[in-house]
Amino acid sequence: MGKKNSASNDWKDRLNVVYSTNPDFVYDTGEESEPETLEPSRQNLKVCIDRKQRAGKTVTLVQGFVGTDDDLKDLAKMLKNKCGVGGSSKDGEILIQGDFKQKVYDLLVQAGYKVKMSGGN
Repeated sequence: MGKKNSASNDWKDRLNVVYSTNPDFVYDTGEESEPETLEPSRQNLKVCIDRKQRAGKTVTLVQGFVGTDDDLKDLAKMLKNKCGVGGSSKDGEILIQGDFKQKVYDLLVQAGYKVKMSGGN
């Protein structure tokens, strides 16, 4: 029976990698580190209204958030609660159902974020 060494026995992490001739090869596990959340005064958020690809429904978009998904979800939850509507958040973008451009802008400024309004209306 051979001695089991957990440090060198990581074959499950390397499935489908047979051999590498690169002496500096490091197996990529596919995990990406999340960006660190910037403080509100360093965020450059953009608030706009969008109707495209949404079956004629109007939504308010907050774009440009830099940080973790958890912090993005917390900010989205606060905005949805204050506006009293539904929405979603992913990929640095918050979607609020309805035309709440001014209210979302005011809430973000009040929370200490740097915000710009874009688009007409």
